[in-house]
Amino acid sequence: MRAEGVSRETQRRLDAFQALVQKWSPRINLVSRGDLDHLRDRHIADSIQVADAGPRSVDHWVDLGSGGGFPGIVVSIMRPDVSRMTLVESDARKTAFLRTCVRDLELRDVSIVNKRIENLQPMVADVISARAVAHLTALLQLASPHLIPDGVALFPKGANWKDEIEAARRDWDFDFDAIPSTTSPTASILSVRNIRHAPK
Repeated sequence: MRAEGVSRETQRRLDAFQALVQKWSPRINLVSRGDLDHLRDRHIADSIQVADAGPRSVDHWVDLGSGGGFPGIVVSIMRPDVSRMTLVESDARKTAFLRTCVRDLELRDVSIVNKRIENLQPMVADVISARAVAHLTALLQLASPHLIPDGVALFPKGANWKDEIEAARRDWDFDFDAIPSTTSPTASILSVRNIRHAPK
């Protein structure tokens, strides 16, 4: 299946990335076995939406818990305009997979960091993304030390995103937009700004 409105080179990289996931996943569980047949219309399509939701000018984009490269590798393919891309993953096997993707897909200005998110020095990011990593409350805790003051965090969320917003408001103040997902009628990408601890 061809992604809409992309160049041949971008499509080639998306196809090559899909093949890498299919090759590596049985060994290191990048996605569930059932999802291997739905990579393009589920994981890759979701990740393209995250890439599209980012601002047009980005100096440093950080993807937390990159795992199988969703959305980090897909963002790197779709957004060559991003000056620097950093993918953070604590699992050494998945880190090896991500490094293979960067090498084989010839992605430029992409760094892989094999650390737990909690152990990172401040990343000074314009954009932070994370998909299927944690509940929104935990994501705000993880992301807030690394965003510049006018930065944005992009978190794809499923049908319960409104409940996650309500729960996160107990500990955090933030502004957000909910961008409707094109892959699920109940899902949204949360675009979160101005993250700060709620007054007690």
